[in-house]
Amino acid sequence: MSDVIKFNKDLIEKSSFSKIQDFHSLMRYRIRDILLVSSLYDLYILEEDNRLYEYIRHEYEGLSLSHAPELVHISSGAEAIRTALDERKFDLIITTLHIEDMSPIAFARRVKEAGLDIPVVLLGYDNREMSELLATKDFSIFDKVFIWQGDYRIVLAIIKFLEDRNNVENDTKKVGVQSIILIEDNVRFYSSYLPIIYTEILKQSQNLMAEGLNLSHKYLRMRARPKILLCDTFEEGWNYFEKYEEYVLGVISDVDFKKEGRHDPNAGIEFARKVKERHSDIPILLQSTIGENEIKAGEIGADFLIKNSPTLLEDLKKFMLNNFGFGDFVFKTPDGKEVGRAKNLLELEHQLKNIPDESLLYHASRNHFSNWLKARTEFWLAHRLRPQKVTDFATPEELRQSLIDSLREFRKSRQVGIISDFNKESFDPTITFARIGGGSMGGKARGLGFVNRLLSDFDVRYHFKGVKIFVPSAVVIGTEIFDYFMNNNNLLDFALRSNNDADIKKKFLNARKLPKEVKEALKDFLTIVKTPIAVRSSSLLEDSQDQPFAGVYDTFMLPNNEKSLELRLEKLLKTIKRIYASIYLKKSKDYIRMTSYRLEEEKMAVIIQMLVGADHNGKFYPEFSGVAKSYNYYPISPLKSSDGIAAVAPGLGKYIVDGEMPLRFSPKHPSRLIQFSTIDDMLNFTPNHFYALDLNSEFKVETLDEERMIKKYSLQSALEDGALKFTCSTYSNDNNRIYDGAERTGPKIFTLAPILKYNLFPLTDILNLLLEMSNWGTASPVEIEFAVNLSVPQGKPAEFALLQMRPMVIDSELEELDASDYSEGSLLCKSNRALGNGIKNDIRDIVYVSRAKFETKYTGIMAEEVEYFNNKLIGMRAPYLLIGIGRWGSLDPWLGIPVKWEQINGAAAIIESNYGNTNIVPSQGSHFFQNLTSFKVGYFSVNQIDEDNYIDWDWLDNLDAEEEKIYTKHIRMEKPLIIKINGQKNFGIILKPE
Repeated sequence: MSDVIKFNKDLIEKSSFSKIQDFHSLMRYRIRDILLVSSLYDLYILEEDNRLYEYIRHEYEGLSLSHAPELVHISSGAEAIRTALDERKFDLIITTLHIEDMSPIAFARRVKEAGLDIPVVLLGYDNREMSELLATKDFSIFDKVFIWQGDYRIVLAIIKFLEDRNNVENDTKKVGVQSIILIEDNVRFYSSYLPIIYTEILKQSQNLMAEGLNLSHKYLRMRARPKILLCDTFEEGWNYFEKYEEYVLGVISDVDFKKEGRHDPNAGIEFARKVKERHSDIPILLQSTIGENEIKAGEIGADFLIKNSPTLLEDLKKFMLNNFGFGDFVFKTPDGKEVGRAKNLLELEHQLKNIPDESLLYHASRNHFSNWLKARTEFWLAHRLRPQKVTDFATPEELRQSLIDSLREFRKSRQVGIISDFNKESFDPTITFARIGGGSMGGKARGLGFVNRLLSDFDVRYHFKGVKIFVPSAVVIGTEIFDYFMNNNNLLDFALRSNNDADIKKKFLNARKLPKEVKEALKDFLTIVKTPIAVRSSSLLEDSQDQPFAGVYDTFMLPNNEKSLELRLEKLLKTIKRIYASIYLKKSKDYIRMTSYRLEEEKMAVIIQMLVGADHNGKFYPEFSGVAKSYNYYPISPLKSSDGIAAVAPGLGKYIVDGEMPLRFSPKHPSRLIQFSTIDDMLNFTPNHFYALDLNSEFKVETLDEERMIKKYSLQSALEDGALKFTCSTYSNDNNRIYDGAERTGPKIFTLAPILKYNLFPLTDILNLLLEMSNWGTASPVEIEFAVNLSVPQGKPAEFALLQMRPMVIDSELEELDASDYSEGSLLCKSNRALGNGIKNDIRDIVYVSRAKFETKYTGIMAEEVEYFNNKLIGMRAPYLLIGIGRWGSLDPWLGIPVKWEQINGAAAIIESNYGNTNIVPSQGSHFFQNLTSFKVGYFSVNQIDEDNYIDWDWLDNLDAEEEKIYTKHIRMEKPLIIKINGQKNFGIILKPE
């Protein structure tokens, strides 16, 4: 058995996460050294596959800026403070919400207590965890709080904000620098505004540089750009105005913010009025969520924007526009004659094949190659080449070949674990993860990129003998291409306003404008990859740490086996457009409406990934797919929540995603198949079919009918394909016994017994390793999706493919619950399989399916009735308790009510109850279930056979209905229910109104 990898300090220090990245900065006071304190996963999100420096450098170079601060990352708060005290060089500390050894508030407090006079900025995510922190009023310990929303320019904004705050007085006195006063107390809004404002101002300053008399004058003009003075109260804003009154370029202000220590709904109006009274020509932009304030703004000559507008950020940009303004390796001979030139490593490799021996020896004897590589930050290769001497080689040709081999090996190996720019010449379909176009690669691709990085950094890929652990080769189309598509086809306004899914799909499919270079790159990709592919969404918000948008957007699988390259390209382009369109479909809009995000801010990247599996008689599928979580929401004794859980099914992962009944086990206790207590359970509640991609089906490009491509097959079909020999058991009718393996005659059952019992494939060891590694890397529990292909050519390793990794949403503990304080008569419900944590006391509405009328053959009608009440209550902004029988979200109507997430997305708490003697096992792998937990919906699974579980059906039936359908009732109560859940013990109760 392979050694277990331990994530200790030595290993962390050896990993490439310790690399320092540089930024560019400006002005007299400059932030030269930044200490970033965060978990590795937070760092990875900020770096976005090591491109943050590239983005920042590109932005600074494009704006003719200079001076790069150093960014040092440390994951431990205590180590960060020691480093800051020892080195005494840091100008700024940025911390995220997740630090290895303490909370960010405790960290900031200790920084101050240590006597470090360094600004500490909190950079968090736009999620409930952040909202809870802000609500405590404890964030005053930070110099400022910002929210990360996927825009790398927020880092520039933080730097510029602090530099402006420190430089404004001196720069104004010296050269009369102009200032823009920004008054906004909403963290989310100013985190959106600042990157836009700074970008537009720097672009304007760049345009002025052309008028400079000389280089010094040009850069002086650049340094003299307007300052942004961010404040959050009336007094702070007015102090800035009076101090720099003659140099105020404009004002951008909220309407409702604090004045004299209290929120004043007219503070912005009064501020604007006082400014206009002194200087009527100063442009002012007021913003509010209240439309009536537009009249007040107009009366004082101020412009106005409604904050809820879908075009707020674009309108802000328009207001500002209208109202404000290194080298080649040169091969030489000893006499100085140029004999070749290389711009990159590939050209260097090619030139080494042709240059004369005298040039080769000239440069090698002077370490020119290693020095050039250092300048290009290729440190690993530089340090490998530098110790080598010319005298180490018998002939110049031997030296030449050694250099070429080293370059070729390095160029290929550096593609492992990183996301490179797509290049037809270097793309390797066995290892490459590449990108096409700029912008973000989205949340899902970030997760894949991060876990791909971990696999590489810790050398996990071939850690298990005979197994390859990998992220399937892919290209990611960046969000800049999405922006191009939307803007050049004039789709944004239509998509935001249209409520007709069919119209949206049609218009997007008919849109023709995509960058030519993107089409060419995709064509090159398809000339290399001629096997089935999965085309997957990867939006900015997908797989975020609070609301992951799991299953909201589309994914398609294509056979990619047509002889015509042009036809394959056409289908791929159409599929990409469909994924773009999925942002604006009804289910997506309904989902985002229930979050704190704005649809206008969402952008889409697209992953085109090689499908994992093998061709089995015209069907393409892996032996099995699954989902594994490092935290188990429903541990059954003796299992613990921290033991994790895996859900596995034969074939493609659609089986699990759609909420069907998978095989569940804990990777730490694989012999305990927890949902099976009898042979009948194994016969009835194990997967009896699977999904595969039909390689022979034709489908219409216009509709992309997935149902005709991804088909359901019986286990007998997999047996005939030879795909069950490592995954099944056989039932014997003769003696009512189950035998491991497929050799005996009789019905086959998907049990993974040859693997879980006899370790024919090290599945549990791999899962435990990957969950531990990912959990460590993200500093939070994680969920991974995977597929295993055992049908590989002889001599090739079996394949374990990581398809997705995302942090899980785990509720913070709010209260210990003691159920003994309540009589059974006061309880509507109690469950020892409850999910969530804390108290809800604002629910006055109940929607429940009548137990007396429930019949499984009518569950489709019940789903429609539930959707009706859901839409009604969403319109009333009324959270409600949903009670039903069987499993919510199951596609099998005989197991429960087959609702989709958008049909119940207004529920604040959900109960599912068994019926008869049927034990309903909660879904552990579906997107549906992920959404329930992400929205922190209280979730009760009630097995009334168990005395620790209870629903008072009689009490429900005796309540007067506000409205009633055939099977479903809506009840409204004068007083609210009280819902209490102890997430640590998985125990919850619902108290009737007093």
